Amino acid sequence: MVKAVPGGAVLNAQLLLGAAALLVTGLLFLLYFYRPRLYIRYWTLGWSVAAASSLLLAPHYTNPQLAASVYGLSQLLGIVAALVFVISADAYRGRPRLRTSYALVVLPILIWFALAPLVLGQVAVHGPGHLLIAGGFAAAGIAHLFLMRQTRLLGAAVVGTMMLALAVANGWWALGPADSMALTARGAFLKLALYLAMALGMQLLSFEDLTYELRLANRRLEDTQEELRDLVTRDALTGCRNRRFFDEVIGKEVSRHRRYNTPLSLLFIDVNQFKVINDTLGHETGDAVLQRVAAFLVRNIRDADYVFRWGGDEFLILITCRRREAERKAVELKAAFLRANAAALPAGVGLSVGCAEVPLDTRDVMEIVRQADERMYTDKRAIADAQ
Repeated sequence: MVKAVPGGAVLNAQLLLGAAALLVTGLLFLLYFYRPRLYIRYWTLGWSVAAASSLLLAPHYTNPQLAASVYGLSQLLGIVAALVFVISADAYRGRPRLRTSYALVVLPILIWFALAPLVLGQVAVHGPGHLLIAGGFAAAGIAHLFLMRQTRLLGAAVVGTMMLALAVANGWWALGPADSMALTARGAFLKLALYLAMALGMQLLSFEDLTYELRLANRRLEDTQEELRDLVTRDALTGCRNRRFFDEVIGKEVSRHRRYNTPLSLLFIDVNQFKVINDTLGHETGDAVLQRVAAFLVRNIRDADYVFRWGGDEFLILITCRRREAERKAVELKAAFLRANAAALPAGVGLSVGCAEVPLDTRDVMEIVRQADERMYTDKRAIADAQ
């Protein structure tokens, strides 16, 4: 357990490893208070068991049977620590499933490592112990590398790689002599380096996990803000955009219109005979008519254009075209609405539409809206005279 190193110094390898594992345990314990995640709890448990495994071998035991028994217990704790690290990878995604059947697998191992050293000595648990520890760390390393593949977290890659390195080291130590309970100085420093690198990987993983959660929370907040904004800028009855949204987008649309010389027009739409519908058939029927009109308008314009509920039974369409094309579109909308809804709506219900093109040098868009509104009333009077 105690080895001489060059220069006359004395190295208690197991005490050094146990102290390092305890230090990592303490740091993870503090981290858990700050960030109570299940996988950190399993990390803390795994490191505390690993510390106990090393510290058991730090004292010098004069009784051969006691020394063999303690060595068997140390190997058993090393196996348990590796298995806890396996579980910690599953605990990152959620609560791991610990089945009672696992105890049936662990029980024979427990019995062997508790009793075999008393009869057969250290050799009975040396090779099997290191091989089982190697298997546990290999499984834990692969699990963390799979975690890295799923989450793209660098810390998981560091932890997984160090665990695989510990698996290889334990496999090598399984081939070594079984008559010594201590590591050589070279082996101790190798294991210590792997311990420290694995601990740094865990710190990195927890930090990356925190930043990932912050990004996720920010994304949820942005989505919530977008939903709230959508609620504020959308008419509750018809699902169309409202005047608040018009005020938001019209400045950008006019700027784009002026900068790139793109055509821009307004269609001001009113539902004919809507007051009669409300007075004779009730407001529920009137609301249904508005919903039908809104759905029709949305279906019959391009996705790049906008339909706004301006107020009451009035709608405004912001459309990318010249006035002549807008007037042609107005005629098409009126005819298509009558064809689609003639049987479903009361007689006389239709659309009156006024068009106005937005000039490049416009400074007051509301003046263009008023022009389209006036032309809509002209169209409404023409329809009334024709009837």
